[in-house]
Amino acid sequence: MEKAKFGVLTVSDRASRGEYEDISGKYIIEYLHEVVSSPFEVVYRIVPDERELIEGALIHMADVEGCCLILTTGGTGPAPRDVTPEATEAVCQKMLPGFGELMRQVSLQQVPTAILSRQTAGIRNSTLIINLPGRPQSIKLCLDAVFPAVPYCIELIGGPYITTYEHRLKAFRPQK
Repeated sequence: MEKAKFGVLTVSDRASRGEYEDISGKYIIEYLHEVVSSPFEVVYRIVPDERELIEGALIHMADVEGCCLILTTGGTGPAPRDVTPEATEAVCQKMLPGFGELMRQVSLQQVPTAILSRQTAGIRNSTLIINLPGRPQSIKLCLDAVFPAVPYCIELIGGPYITTYEHRLKAFRPQK
């Protein structure tokens, strides 16, 4: 079985300067190990909230590193320096707004400020890019909602066949 490569990109001025530990990016990596049963490796980076640097990291992870999935955390709110969705849109050929819609829907059941989130997802060549929120609790909620569709999406865009630990999260694939 082909080993998948997953990118985890934390977007944070303070974490990039080493002012605090990147708990969110590390949580995403833990989540992937908890849910994905097929072989994979992780490409992990931290960049500041600078659109050009985010775009560069996404392009490098997709085109050079060969990641079939990139999960970003941070930079999805309404603040002036929150530019992760803009960077994602700039590097993608197709946008998948349903990911952001579902993540906001499940998040709104927990906190009214979820309406301020601008999370999105898109496809760059054969890479699926998903913007996640910044808090581990919110990341789990959002990934539990959207991840069942991720393996099939990756398959549809030419990526590897990814399996999950079905007792934890069942990947959806249409019946043939």
